[in-house]
Amino acid sequence: MLSPMQATEKSAAAGKAVAGATLALTLLTALNFVNYIDRYVLAGVQEQIKGEFHVSDAQLGSLTFFFLLAYVLVSPLTGWLGDRFPRKPMIVFAALFWCSINLLTAYAHTFVSLNLRHAALGLGEASFGIFAPALLADFYPPEQRNRVLTLFNIALPVGAALGYLTGGYVGQHFGWRVSFIVSAVPGIVLALLIAALMREPARGGGAKAKPVQLRQAILSLLRNPAYLCVIGGYAAVTFCIGGLSIWMPTFLQRVDGRSQASASFIMGAVTVVGGLFGTVVGGAIAERWSRTNPAALYLVPAWSALLAFVPALICFFGPRLFHTAALTVPSLAVAIFLIFLGSGPVNAATVNVVQPGVRATALAGQLLAIHALGDACSPTLIGAISDRSNLADGLGVTLVAFLIGAAIFFLGARYARSFTPATQPS
Repeated sequence: MLSPMQATEKSAAAGKAVAGATLALTLLTALNFVNYIDRYVLAGVQEQIKGEFHVSDAQLGSLTFFFLLAYVLVSPLTGWLGDRFPRKPMIVFAALFWCSINLLTAYAHTFVSLNLRHAALGLGEASFGIFAPALLADFYPPEQRNRVLTLFNIALPVGAALGYLTGGYVGQHFGWRVSFIVSAVPGIVLALLIAALMREPARGGGAKAKPVQLRQAILSLLRNPAYLCVIGGYAAVTFCIGGLSIWMPTFLQRVDGRSQASASFIMGAVTVVGGLFGTVVGGAIAERWSRTNPAALYLVPAWSALLAFVPALICFFGPRLFHTAALTVPSLAVAIFLIFLGSGPVNAATVNVVQPGVRATALAGQLLAIHALGDACSPTLIGAISDRSNLADGLGVTLVAFLIGAAIFFLGARYARSFTPATQPS
């Protein structure tokens, strides 16, 4: 039995741990907002870039391709580093690096230099995308990770929306380069706050989490069917998200005849409302469903992808089928809401089905797969089809990806019922 003094000390230590975890979640989520703002500024200024450099739609799509090429190439290295070294200083360095790249956008005066700039941005953002979820998973137990990573991933729709708005408004009034420069300042501030205030948690939440050799880690992940299904389904959905996020502002300008600022505002508003609501609702559904069904973290993104097929179809082809664009924005909003239902659960599923000692490597493998097979391909492919036909036909390829993603997640649900970190080879 604890003495009153020992009980008081234990209670104080527990309160300090909770406060530290909450602070980390707040700061990392805020930095994730900035991460997505920086990434989606491009979509708001694409027509300006096309006009200045006189490039095709396929070349515009290549900006995202080179960003994600660098993103996936650096992922194995950052995964290895994240399983062996403190994540906090690497997060701070990554944030300061990508914000510096944004500041240097003022000097991009050729399309080649712009591609190099986007590739460098990918290096910094990939590091953060691996280190931050792994660090948060060490602050919280498995039963809380779905809720925590849902909150962390609220940054995606809100940050993307702010990126559209920043690009559309600032770009139209002050030039597209200024919009990138403006987005750099908050990231620098947050990086300094993380360096000063956030602590590094014990790896594995205090449990023994000795990192394994890289070869052994990769082999254990390749023998983990629950892990393979979650990254396969996520890659298909990311293919759709990448295509929509890059091309929908342009689609609204060409189909609806809207201005750059108007199209960016609509895309931003639809993304923040539909994406935020979808992320929160999907996380809540998964948390409640998980109490009775261990496969809930797979079933929510499976139904999310399957149901998004219909409103996406109406959004792309409604103007052609019904001879009116009246359904374009409402169907887009519904599609985005449904897509984001699975964003929190899918990340929780990834960290829950692997051992703590390979968690960063698993997240690196996830990032490599979802971007190499997902949004690294879709913008360029959609642009190439658009050059030969029209943008609606280009966006239509995402419909196939929705169905593929749903099928893979449903398959993963079968493994999730019996496959846990305890049964995973280590």
